[in-house]
Amino acid sequence: MLPPEILKQVKLIEIATRKMVNNLFAGEYHTAFKGQGLTFAEFREYVPGDDVRSISWNLTAKHGKPFVKRYDEERELTMMLAVDVSGSGLFGSQAYLKGEVLVHLAAVLAFSAAKNNDRVGLILFTDEVEHVVLPRKGRAQVHRILRDLLYFKPRGKRTDIGKALETMIGTLKKRATIFVLSDFLDDGFERQLRLVGKKHDAIAVIVEDRAEKHIPKMGLVELEDPESGEMTLVDTSSQLFQIEYASHYKKMVEVRDRQLNRAKVDIVKVDTSKDFVDPLIKFFLSRHR
Repeated sequence: MLPPEILKQVKLIEIATRKMVNNLFAGEYHTAFKGQGLTFAEFREYVPGDDVRSISWNLTAKHGKPFVKRYDEERELTMMLAVDVSGSGLFGSQAYLKGEVLVHLAAVLAFSAAKNNDRVGLILFTDEVEHVVLPRKGRAQVHRILRDLLYFKPRGKRTDIGKALETMIGTLKKRATIFVLSDFLDDGFERQLRLVGKKHDAIAVIVEDRAEKHIPKMGLVELEDPESGEMTLVDTSSQLFQIEYASHYKKMVEVRDRQLNRAKVDIVKVDTSKDFVDPLIKFFLSRHR
């Protein structure tokens, strides 16, 4: 049995997310992603302009007049959510921590998939793959994913995106839509992400906090690395510290973005200080166009 506070959180997120999905994502998600292929619908008589390659020669010979095969797009999709639950998700200077924003984004995507009658699964990862929920349909599956996102306690604190992607390569046999939700403060995942992107429709959702870019001047502050636990005393008011930190963060982001661009996957950037659903809506609309 889950604690009452977790069940309450699941319910609150469900209410907010379902309303959001119904109001904002009704058509955008459906039109943003293609199905797995085509399914046979019916035979009908040939009319001028039909593709001659669709003619059914057996039926044409039987009836003495041309018939064509008509196909419908197969809408059913499989969505996989790979969510970073490493220690860096505990950082936040806004109303929500980065990890909480990741949970809300995953909830929106999961409910969007359920509304479209798609399968949805989940991978929670740190520097290890901590938890896997195989893709299934239905509201009960979304509830399970929400409970796991809120309740699961990861063993690790560091990040290894490449390892999570390798697990997905081995787990998903058919083409899927994969959302990797993380701050992507990691290195060495380019090869695996490129491989995932070749077979699947891969989207990198990057969650950023403005305080990571610019640490405010607060005098002497003891900073802790949430992934390594290392403590450092720094003078945040020092001009030298501000310059060195800005340079370090800029290089880290450049390395990250370079890897993502070389992997040739779609990128959605989410700022925790702004409406974090809006970038998803814009992404869906751009995909549709």
